[in-house]
Amino acid sequence: MKYDIIVIGAGSGGLNMAMFMNKAGFSVMLVDKKDETIGGDCLNFGCVPSKALIHVARQVKAGQDAQRFGVKQTGKVDLKKVMHYVKSKQDVIREHENASYFKKQGIDVVLGEARFASPKSITVNDKEYTAKRIIIATGSSPRQLNLPGIEKVDVQTNETIFDLEKLPKNLVVVGGGPIGIELGQAFQNLGSQVTVIQRGPTFLPKESEEVARVLQNQLENEGMRFCFESEPVRFEGKNKVVIKNKRGKETTLKFDAVLASIGRQINLNLDLEKASIKVEDHKIVVNEYLQTTNKRVFAVGDAAGSMMFTHAAEVHAGIVLNNFFSPVKKKLSYDKFSWVTYTSPEIATFGLQEKALQERKIPYQKRVLDFKDDDRAIVDGATGAKLIVYVSKDKIVGGTMVAKNAGELFQELSLAMTANMKVKTLFNKVYPYPTASRINKRLISEYLSEKLTGRAKKILRWLY
Repeated sequence: MKYDIIVIGAGSGGLNMAMFMNKAGFSVMLVDKKDETIGGDCLNFGCVPSKALIHVARQVKAGQDAQRFGVKQTGKVDLKKVMHYVKSKQDVIREHENASYFKKQGIDVVLGEARFASPKSITVNDKEYTAKRIIIATGSSPRQLNLPGIEKVDVQTNETIFDLEKLPKNLVVVGGGPIGIELGQAFQNLGSQVTVIQRGPTFLPKESEEVARVLQNQLENEGMRFCFESEPVRFEGKNKVVIKNKRGKETTLKFDAVLASIGRQINLNLDLEKASIKVEDHKIVVNEYLQTTNKRVFAVGDAAGSMMFTHAAEVHAGIVLNNFFSPVKKKLSYDKFSWVTYTSPEIATFGLQEKALQERKIPYQKRVLDFKDDDRAIVDGATGAKLIVYVSKDKIVGGTMVAKNAGELFQELSLAMTANMKVKTLFNKVYPYPTASRINKRLISEYLSEKLTGRAKKILRWLY
């Protein structure tokens, strides 16, 4: 059978491609391994279940914090009920992310393993399909931990941890990336004792150290433990792991569960060589338009091998779709990209960071504002927070906020950056008191106040 477009993978990137092309009147074939994996990693093992778990953990933590006001909390968390809640929320979303739903929209959905048969065709369940263009949106999988003695240990990943029914007393997290830190804090707040093993001197390697330290202080206050500049070397029995620090000293940790959060690997089992698609360093080679070495085939989402976020897949799909139809071709750029780590406090990062600005020799000012004197942060008990903004030629070019609800508070800063607004545009906006977003106005106010030089003050006095 021949289609206008075949999309391999029904995660965020693939669904964005398939749904638009279908609505635009093109014949679309969508392939995924099975109905249960439609929705991709985000729905099934990532964003959705983790945020549902974090929601419950925050409620539990709020209950614990309320005890200082005389509220008594008794009992322990029933993890089985927690995971039932998580899966119930997935089921709600899955009502419009399944094979039957997409078939009703007019998309041909084929379930099974896709393999390339030629530069313009694939096979699924021994049947061949061709298309003018093919999209690879196969996502990624958690990298597996490989240590001596691991065969005796039931190691969890983000694909399995939501099936736990008993809260581990001691949880060891190997890897301090966003998945490990988000889930680690959630389990800590649910009642586990969490220890994070991280090879580097700090966690969240995409963030600056000064931002990571703000979060680290909060996590340590909650009881989380960290073994920095360390790595696991072997398991002993079913409940012990030996770690070694940079000086070679070995320490043994006991655990009831282990979560491996050591990165992702792209799903490439597609017989790509049959389609003349080049792979280097376990990544599909794509150009700045996300086109592979086969001009008919494009990669989006994790398969494109760069920013592994659900919204990055949406960005990729938008670029590819634009270039299908517009004479003005768009190139992939992350200069105005943003992401959020959903810890408490959250970390929201957007645009160019200091290292990139220095490398590109872009003149900038770095503005840093602590929340300790912010009225809303004071009454909310959220003063342990920080906002960093980079300004170039009176325009915001990037920054990071680590604060309660940072993922919402930074949005106007990101919008100002994306729209190339002058910072005074934000300053002129009315901020009702005491909204949390007034922290943005305060930082901009301090930036603008520095323009009141002696000469400027003299002019103002003359005008007055």
